[in-house]
Amino acid sequence: MKTIEVAAAIIKLNDKILVTRRGYGEFIDMWEFPGGKLEPSETREEALIREIKEELEVNINILNYLTTIEYDYPDFHLTMHCFICTICKGEIHLNAHNEARWITNEQLYSLNWVPADILVVKKLENFACNKEL
Repeated sequence: MKTIEVAAAIIKLNDKILVTRRGYGEFIDMWEFPGGKLEPSETREEALIREIKEELEVNINILNYLTTIEYDYPDFHLTMHCFICTICKGEIHLNAHNEARWITNEQLYSLNWVPADILVVKKLENFACNKEL
């Protein structure tokens, strides 16, 4: 089975987290944390900064590593490296998504998530119980 390696941003602003709704593909209209595939010569952090610039047209600061999620989809294995981030420059423009929202931790389970991102939501819940995002 093919493995796809991606980096995802949990972008925070005060007590809220940015979530995005996919505008294309098999999981259209499902919610996810923005990010994308690593290029062969990139670090996880470099890929995440590039992908967020491409998808949202903002620059981010990466604050902390959160987790790596392993998830088997029917056609591929996903390895997703997740980082807590903040926006340091720019205004959000949606280039790969059809909606974005700032939500609280309490609202995380109210959304229809892409399957692998549900594991990130669970990790965020545990993380929030132990320390503030």
